[in-house]
Amino acid sequence: MEPDQAFLEYAVKAFVDNPDAVETTRTIDPMGVLLTLTVHPDDMGKIIGKNGKTAEALRILLRVVGMKGNARVNLKINEPVGGKRDHEISPDNTI
Repeated sequence: MEPDQAFLEYAVKAFVDNPDAVETTRTIDPMGVLLTLTVHPDDMGKIIGKNGKTAEALRILLRVVGMKGNARVNLKINEPVGGKRDHEISPDNTI
């Protein structure tokens, strides 16, 4: 496992409730390294954070880790199956 992927898994598993459900994939594309993160649906709020601050912090830290290896590292967070977007919201805003 590459250092950037290992760092992402370590950091995410430290603050989610379901660390066994954390999965990462690493691909190299023309834009650099793309890390894709999948977590348990109940942990999405922790990964995104208030106003996306946690996700942005993870992206910044991954860029720093990537700089050490002269690579541009990007993070994509997969919307989990069964997430809130999969359900239709009723007129009274309940799920």
